[in-house]
Amino acid sequence: MTGPLGTEDAARRLLDLIPAGADVIVPIGQGEPLTLLDLLEEHAGELEGVRIHRMDPFVERPYIRGEFGDHLRHVDYYLGPGSRQAYRDGLCDLVPNHFSEMPLLLAQATKRTVVLAAAAGPDEQGRFSLGTNADYVASMIGEVPFVLEATSAMPFTHGENLLRPDQVAAWIATDRPLPPVRHRTPSPADHTIAGLVADMVPDGACLQIGVGGTPDAVTAALTGHRDLGIHTECLAAGLARLVDLGVATGARKSQRPGEHVTTFSIGDESLHRWLDGRTDVSFLPVEWTNDPRVVAREPNFVSINATTEVDLMGQAASETIAGRYWSSSGGQADFARGAMYSEGGRAFLVTHAATSSGMSRIRAQLTPGSVVTTLKNTVDHVVTEYGVASLRGRSIAERARELIAIAAPEHREDLRAEGRRFGILP
Repeated sequence: MTGPLGTEDAARRLLDLIPAGADVIVPIGQGEPLTLLDLLEEHAGELEGVRIHRMDPFVERPYIRGEFGDHLRHVDYYLGPGSRQAYRDGLCDLVPNHFSEMPLLLAQATKRTVVLAAAAGPDEQGRFSLGTNADYVASMIGEVPFVLEATSAMPFTHGENLLRPDQVAAWIATDRPLPPVRHRTPSPADHTIAGLVADMVPDGACLQIGVGGTPDAVTAALTGHRDLGIHTECLAAGLARLVDLGVATGARKSQRPGEHVTTFSIGDESLHRWLDGRTDVSFLPVEWTNDPRVVAREPNFVSINATTEVDLMGQAASETIAGRYWSSSGGQADFARGAMYSEGGRAFLVTHAATSSGMSRIRAQLTPGSVVTTLKNTVDHVVTEYGVASLRGRSIAERARELIAIAAPEHREDLRAEGRRFGILP
């Protein structure tokens, strides 16, 4: 590997590495290399049948909107703000998956022609770090050519997301910021839910917590706990605060004790500064972090994720809203399965009892078009601001009663009537 390429040379190098029918892999979220993708779009007319595969794009780009036709098309594995409308308009594709299986899926279903990623570095040893990411691309280090955009905005993180100079086909240096993150401030209902969950989390538990208003409130509710561990798919600011407060130490973890394990992070500049240079945070490939068998080896594993609808049998639809795709499965089912087999493990699905328009999120049957993300046989606890429904080991009728009890009060009688009509309640 030589030094950084100029823009013109980088464009030519990219075109040399991307033949007709190529499959380009891009990391999740903030691992997007903005300048490299700009160059591909600028030269899209010279490409033929190229597919860009990635999860959760934050930025809506021309290629995602289908502006280059078959020259350059987006294939998504978890819809983000940059791709939801394009998917609804039929301009890009969505592939179902469990996050843990992404490396295997990409190896089986794509050519894995080249990885384009944002990075930090090089350091004094010439190494680059994938920064906010390991995810599915870290598994390809040493197997697939990497073209990197080294940006000053990216933190230099540690784990199995480092590349030696000989593993980098080319790189450019920029000062581009990372794609921005949209935050939702926790509501009073979020804080009520968080308190209910926190009361059921023991000291020494190992945590996986999702992203959003309710999960953020949960981390705030855990500040009185001791010796929590972190083994999550996404590390956000709330978990970082638990580390700073000495609440999350990882001292009782059975795997990588003392380390805070994740496969990617999402946050603003303050989180990136916090991550930069830390060796107690390990960014590891998703096929290890999210493998239910790995998760199960951690005692007292606690998984906390958001859902959008739960029916009276306990089926959770977490990737659709009103029957239309919003995201995808992510790692929810991975961690729910792992927590189920963990000694003392617990899994929580959290949701507001009703939508902003007043519709119940606890439903007799899922909205038509909704997709089951976590099976009824796997769902453990469902939490709303009205309480906790414990479903594991309960009969269908018992589950329905538990779920009706945590629905918004104005919907409970209708749910009982619908439960009887559908044969769920006697």
